[in-house]
This record gives sequence, structure tokens and C-alpha cells, in this order.
Amino acid sequence: MAITSALTNSFKAELLGGEHDFAAGGNTFKLALFVNATLGSTTTTYAAPADANAVPTNTNEVSDKTTNGGATATGYTAGGRTLVLSGVGTTTTTSFTSFTDLSVAASNAWTSATFTTDGCMIYNSSVSNKAICAVDFGGAKTVSNGTFSIEFPTNNSTSAIIRLTS
Repeated sequence: MAITSALTNSFKAELLGGEHDFAAGGNTFKLALFVNATLGSTTTTYAAPADANAVPTNTNEVSDKTTNGGATATGYTAGGRTLVLSGVGTTTTTSFTSFTDLSVAASNAWTSATFTTDGCMIYNSSVSNKAICAVDFGGAKTVSNGTFSIEFPTNNSTSAIIRLTS
């Protein structure tokens, strides 16, 4: 099992169909953490659990439950965190968007957390949990009764997490 960093193929097609709204006040995007999962360009949706603490069957999402593929964790609720868009921009060749960091300063980091993760999925919870992208963290990241935060790249044409170029 592996996570491959990629915008999903379904996301690119859905953009052409107008299904995702990254403008201020548009759709709600979330970030869910995974361990030993298979995620990448062919991932199409986030598999939502039956309730906030249910095991997302066979997805290997970090979860408070350990059956059906959940990874033992505390301080993490299935479904992940809601993201805040940091704006949509464009240059002559690139359109881009990113999100604000999941941090203590923004009060949206995972605190008093104990888990291991090796990647994440960003998905659109406003549009049937459709997958936007998968991100490989480059190895297992472990937190033990501490704070887990995520820093997004600068929101510009060369660094933003989502960039479309001509």
C-alpha cells in the first residue's frame, strides 16, 4: 500500500464540469489523515464513516477504532479537519489555490494526539466527498500525546498545493 502525491483524475474532470467551487464562500474542503493506505490519482472519493468515530471500512484512515483497517489513534476524529481557503490566484500561465495551515495558532491542529500517519487526502465535503488530491508525507509521521499540525505551501503560482498550468 502506498500514497502517491497527485491531483486525482476525477477532480480534473470534475473541474471541467464545474463541480468544485474554490471561491470564498464556495464549497467546504477537508483533510483526512491515512496510514498504510492506497491513495493517488485514481482515488475518487473519501469513504465517509457511519458516524464521527466509526471505522472507515478498509480505507486505513487514522481513527479511534482498530477494526476494519482503522489505525489506532487518540485525538483524531474520522473525517479529518475542515480547511480554510487562502484564496484563488492566477498568472498568465498558472491558476492556483491553497489553504491556511492546520496549526495551534489557527486552533485547528490535532492536540493531545497520539497517532502515525504517512499521508492525507483533501476532499470536497460539499460535493459528495469527492477527492481533490492525495499527499504523501514522505514517510511515517508520528505524534505521541502532542500536537500534529500541517503547513501548506505558499499560495502562489510556483508553490500552491493546487496548481493548473498551461
